[in-house]
Amino acid sequence: MKWRTVNNDKGFTLIEMMIVLLVISVLLIITIPNVTKHNSKINSKGCDAFVKMVQAQVQAYEIDNKELPSGIQDLVDSEYLNAETTTCPNGDAIKISAEGKVESSGS
Repeated sequence: MKWRTVNNDKGFTLIEMMIVLLVISVLLIITIPNVTKHNSKINSKGCDAFVKMVQAQVQAYEIDNKELPSGIQDLVDSEYLNAETTTCPNGDAIKISAEGKVESSGS
């Protein structure tokens, strides 16, 4: 009686799958710290852009009302800013100086 061996070349072996998982794990270990490191840079650039946008709204308010706003609430009340977006993306509060200069609390 002859025994036939089944040759199934269509699938992966356990060793091949373990090697693929190892390579993927190493790539994740390398990339995740880089992404989290750059997250603070992304938030600070978003805050810088938000400050510039609020500065433009302060100038528009000054042109329309012939005076500087006393604070962020004046811009919200006059609908120059949305009430939900009065802080930077990273959570820093913004303030308007007496001269009309907009700054974030983180700068």
